[in-house]
Amino acid sequence: MFVPSFTITNKILNNIAKIEAAEEVIRHSPLLPLWEKQFKEDAIVRSAYHGTHIEGNPLQKEDAKDILQGKNIVGRPRDIQEIINYRKVIEFIDEEANKKIEKITEPIIKKTHRIIADKILPVDLVGEYRLKQVVVRNSETGEVTFRPPTPLEIPFLMREYLYWLNREDKDTIHPVLKAGIAHHELVRIHPFIDGNGRVARVLATLILLLGGYDIRRFFSLEEYYDKDAVLYYQNLQKASLGNLTSWLEYFTFGASVEFEKIKDKILKLSQDVKLKEKFGGKQIYLTERQVKIIEYIQEVGYLQNQIFPNLFPNISEDSVLRDLQDLIKKGILKKVGSTKAARYVIV
Repeated sequence: MFVPSFTITNKILNNIAKIEAAEEVIRHSPLLPLWEKQFKEDAIVRSAYHGTHIEGNPLQKEDAKDILQGKNIVGRPRDIQEIINYRKVIEFIDEEANKKIEKITEPIIKKTHRIIADKILPVDLVGEYRLKQVVVRNSETGEVTFRPPTPLEIPFLMREYLYWLNREDKDTIHPVLKAGIAHHELVRIHPFIDGNGRVARVLATLILLLGGYDIRRFFSLEEYYDKDAVLYYQNLQKASLGNLTSWLEYFTFGASVEFEKIKDKILKLSQDVKLKEKFGGKQIYLTERQVKIIEYIQEVGYLQNQIFPNLFPNISEDSVLRDLQDLIKKGILKKVGSTKAARYVIV
């Protein structure tokens, strides 16, 4: 039976506390951007780019964005396909999370690999467990750094893995820890000939989504891993010796960094205590320009008409005034004075 070995350290507890605190702020923030869709699409671009770049895809972030917008770019077909596949697999796990599935099954894991490896691996290797022994080597020295289990062991190890994921007392472990353990164990088993890291990272995200952490809406854990890929792989390798404590410290810290990043963005819009009291938990959705207006007023204290060209150089005064009138109508701003020198301030 698969029984992960780890210790709940103060680092892990502190990281989870930060995640919970950030989640709470985001959930109860009175102001959220109407451009939530833009946030989510940006997270998908970052996930697709960093999730493939960490494994050697040479395309740039702008290339990934262009590909996902349907534009043609110059690049190897395989590199382009990896980006497309990552977008598709994110959509797949979103669908599974929305169904609120009770179990993560072998067909789900194999389908995840089929999407990731589509048009990249030979058809007979897509979504199928490997039948060959493989080794993981240091890309610089060529030294073997990890020897995964033999092909004969994979079906048994995957059954044990799935049993642990779906056991009756599964809710006794925190979703963030569960995601981190699941991530590492799938990489350790290395069930597929290629693409195991991508499957593991996507599966960890699905576990978080099912656990109530909607990180895919705004976040990209892949970006955190890719910023220091050496540290990412070092922590994975260290955990393969048997104890997952240091890996879970790393994993939970990365999640806390991403959660706090978006919390800070949302908090900038909702830091005014009077607004929180005024709307009593109700969330008001703003356009991107309105977000910028609120941020400016929170920083300076007020907004006047003569500032419009500096704040929005390519936007007409009438358009800015319409945004301001809408904010006044929503009860967020008020106008003080009636001439061109009038000021707009937070209510």
